[in-house]
Amino acid sequence: MSGGVLVGFHQVCFPGRSESPKFPDNKTHSLPLERRCPCTRLRLDSKRGNLVSSSMMAFASSASVSGSGAEYSEQLLGTKPKQKKKKIAGIDQDELLDPALLADPDSCFCEFKGVQIHHKICDAESVAQNLLQEQIVSQIPSQTKQMGLPMILMHGFGASVFSWHRVMKPLAQVTGAKVLAFDRPAFGLTSRVNPHEHSPSSSEDRKPLNPYSMVFSVLATLFFIDLLSAQKAVLMGHSAGSLVAVDTYFEAPERVAALILVAPAILAPLNIRKVVKENQSKRDTQRQEEISYSNIHGNPFIRLGNILSEFFKYIAQAIMRLFKGMGVMVNSLYKKALSAILRSSLGVMLTRMVIDKFGIAAVRNAWYDSNQVPEHVLHGYTKPLRVKGWDKALVEFTAAMLTDSSSESKPPLANRLNEISCPVLIVTGDSDRLVPSWNAERLSRAIPGSCLEVIKNCGHLPQEEKAEEFVSIVEKFLNRVFGRSQEQYLQAAI
Repeated sequence: MSGGVLVGFHQVCFPGRSESPKFPDNKTHSLPLERRCPCTRLRLDSKRGNLVSSSMMAFASSASVSGSGAEYSEQLLGTKPKQKKKKIAGIDQDELLDPALLADPDSCFCEFKGVQIHHKICDAESVAQNLLQEQIVSQIPSQTKQMGLPMILMHGFGASVFSWHRVMKPLAQVTGAKVLAFDRPAFGLTSRVNPHEHSPSSSEDRKPLNPYSMVFSVLATLFFIDLLSAQKAVLMGHSAGSLVAVDTYFEAPERVAALILVAPAILAPLNIRKVVKENQSKRDTQRQEEISYSNIHGNPFIRLGNILSEFFKYIAQAIMRLFKGMGVMVNSLYKKALSAILRSSLGVMLTRMVIDKFGIAAVRNAWYDSNQVPEHVLHGYTKPLRVKGWDKALVEFTAAMLTDSSSESKPPLANRLNEISCPVLIVTGDSDRLVPSWNAERLSRAIPGSCLEVIKNCGHLPQEEKAEEFVSIVEKFLNRVFGRSQEQYLQAAI
């Protein structure tokens, strides 16, 4: 950098410290601007009367953008500083894509209430065209192949249609019909929408339906049964997808031929509580009889005490009802506040941190042997992290689960399990660390006539870890339930 530029820069930055050039007569002379600083052009600000160096302005501008002298040096050399790429669970977040650009060759999309739902369909006839698959089909009992009932598959939390990639074709062979799996909103390649700006294409819907709610998933399941032109279908749900399957049954039991719940994340009631309540009821009845006897034959002081006791009991019950109502109000306010925090930038940031920290670990932990998880499985579960808006959609899904008010008018699901009358198969792994097998046993006891199958040396993903054994269990169940003459099956389907 030349001396003239240094003098001009010093005069502009430190006007009080620099001295004017002195000449032999020790007098200060005013020189033209061009002659005072010949190596750079200075301009005079007419409004402020300050001298501004174009070289200094360029330096300050570049320094403010880069933020450090080292980066400025890199700019002078014609190189740009390398920015560290943002990654979540090993997936670059710099260039997120639309779901359609990430679709597989067999992917399908359809619009339902303004949401583009990603799904895959496996047809038994198309599968049978493969010679290897033909050999497998020939081993399936003819009664099972004539069942003709389609099957709808529903994945769990954080999963997608990828969860069924090993069993879709075999299940199509078993049923002799179409097998369809779809991505619930917030997961897989289904489009991410803003529920606050979302408006269904149909003008019939007066009140917009939150696409991340349980009601939406239930209606989408019924929509896909219609899409397959079927009156009934077998519903198979994995983990949290089992809730969708069961809720769909209660919404339209006439459309569900059977339920298959895999590692179901449904909290079943403890049977011991029922016994305790029955014993407590007997003791209360006996106590009331003793009180009545004392009222008749006891002295008046005891009768007065009983009357006061009953009076205070009614007051206590009224107070408890009041506090219960306040508790519901506080609980509602708490849920709304929590959902507001989740929807904030802080909630999105925390969601990204959790997925980055525990996403891959959760997939590995779902297997019986976490060291045996193939790389293509990890890729399949992390692929949706390349979709635009995946983080905000996951936040909206969580908030929708917290503020879901559709079930408040209905009895708790645990109290309705004994009302299920269709055939039910429950499959679980004996080493499931996410949803323990004992919970599946409780669920089996709560659903009358249900069948429980426990796969040994298996974790939370029986359909992936033990695909052949899983399909065999499903085949035996369907053959036992629907293994009858075609005439009887048609009569049952009507």
